[in-house]
Amino acid sequence: MITREFADRFAQEWIDAWNGHDLDRVLSHYADDFEMSSPYIAQIAGEPSGMLKGKPAVAAYWTHALEQMPTLHFELHSTLLGENSLVIYYRNARGMTTEVFFFGPNGLVVQASAHYA
Repeated sequence: MITREFADRFAQEWIDAWNGHDLDRVLSHYADDFEMSSPYIAQIAGEPSGMLKGKPAVAAYWTHALEQMPTLHFELHSTLLGENSLVIYYRNARGMTTEVFFFGPNGLVVQASAHYA
């Protein structure tokens, strides 16, 4: 079960890592073979399924995305708890966004999905 303390700490650290444009710090939250889905994966990474698997593939996608958005900044609004998951609700340049994170037994993200307004 995800605790409130873990969720709040994870969310703030995740937001801070993105706002610092520190991709290694962002990726430290994820398992090596995690899966990421986003509607922007097809557009930015050219993957029509909208899904990527593994740190190398996601890192390449996020590196390209950060190059396209050099002023990227996230503002945390709330964190929602689940059994082995959490949702971060935040604002970015495109508006309100959520990211859903599913965690493995080691406390790292094994699956994530981004949703945009």
